[in-house]
This record gives sequence, structure tokens and C-alpha cells, in this order.
Amino acid sequence: MGNKADIIWIDIAKSSNEYARNAICRLDNLSVVSVKEQTAGRGQAGNSWESKAGENLTFSIVLKNPEISSTEQFAISQLTSLAVIDLLAGHGITAEIKWPNDIYVGDKKICGILIENALAGPAIRWSIVGIGLNVNQTGFPSHIPNPTSMALEVQDRKFDCSELIEEFLDLFSSYYGRYLNATGGLKKLRQLYLSQLRHKDQPHLFRDLRSGHQVEFTGTIRSVTPAGYLIVENGDGDMMNFTFKEITY
Repeated sequence: MGNKADIIWIDIAKSSNEYARNAICRLDNLSVVSVKEQTAGRGQAGNSWESKAGENLTFSIVLKNPEISSTEQFAISQLTSLAVIDLLAGHGITAEIKWPNDIYVGDKKICGILIENALAGPAIRWSIVGIGLNVNQTGFPSHIPNPTSMALEVQDRKFDCSELIEEFLDLFSSYYGRYLNATGGLKKLRQLYLSQLRHKDQPHLFRDLRSGHQVEFTGTIRSVTPAGYLIVENGDGDMMNFTFKEITY
């Protein structure tokens, strides 16, 4: 997986996830598609992902028939997030995971992850792991509220994107082998994920969006379920489960 021959480099495409999805039948397991310029990058829940051509990493990893059930699919998100955290740490950047899988440095977003799964009953037929990592870009559009990049965090340094993707794939492969295919691995993976989760066990102001109204409350993130639900304890001691887009800071 770490060999350069495994990476398909594309000059321009709507997004690496779309390219991989359209080519899924002819791509091998653990194929990697990296797009130098995305014209219609996407984030979670249809949000856009903007990236200056040639300055960042926007790529997707294809997983075919991963050996976990559909109810455990959030494990793919967990191991991907942890691999990004490790990659950044290797270059002196301390980051955290903002549930479910945005990567933050302080109050600024450095990486977004979009995972698409095709299910076949209780099994995952294929998964496309899309990653957008801000690398060398130092100027961002004004409508993006809180961006940062590796170059902004490590001053006077320009990173080689082809080397970075190789580093990441080694880390991803290591997590995949240690936790997805090992006895008790998913439980250990979730514990590692929780150890890197932003604002865990710290009271914070949230908005509950489930009723259609933005109800503010002070809560504390306590855990994440195997299915990826965020568990937040409110001021009355009640534990509440939230899916993505049901809660915001």
C-alpha cells in the first residue's frame, strides 16, 4: 500500500471521491486516487471543500470488503482520523479530532474527512475514504471561517505532498492492520479515538438541532458509540445521543 505505484495521480477532477466511486469496479483494494486540483470537492453533509490547486493533499483510499460489519463502519473514520493526527505529530503539529472526523489545530481546521460506504446487508461492500489536508496553502477565501495549514503551523517550511501521502498511507495501513483485523482491536481503536477527541470531559456550550430549533445547553462530551453517535451529558446528568448535524458547538 505504501508503494508509489499504488497511487493514481490525477491532474484535475471534480473530487477524488467521485473519481474513485466512478472507477470502483476497476480499482483494486487499497487503491489510492490523489487529485491535484478538485473543482467540486465535498465535505460532510454536502458541505464544500475548497483547496488551492497543487498546494494541498486531496485524495481517496478505496477499501473493498473490509472485514467489519456495517454497524461498525465508524471504525474506518476513527482509524483515518488517528492516522492524520499521527502524521501531523510527526511534523511537530499537535492536533485533535472534532467529532466526527474533522482535524483541528487549536481552534482552526486543518483537515476534513469524507467517508462513503456501500453496504450489502450486514457487510460493507466498499468504502471510499476521502481526505482533504491543507498543506502548503497560506491564503484562504474570506468565507472560510477558521482554516489553517501545515505551512502556517510550521513557519518557513514547504512540504512535499508526494512524500506526505506516502507517510500517511504507511500510518493508515498500520492502523488498519492492527485494529480492524485484530481480536479486540475495535475497542482499542475507539479508546485511542476518544483520547484525541476535542472537548471530551470538558463542559461546553452546545446547540441541540434535533427539534428544528437551536436549543442551547451546557454539556460535556463523554463518549462515542461504536456506531459513531456522540454521547453528551447535560446539566441534569442525562446522557444524550446525537448523530451528525444534530448538534453543534
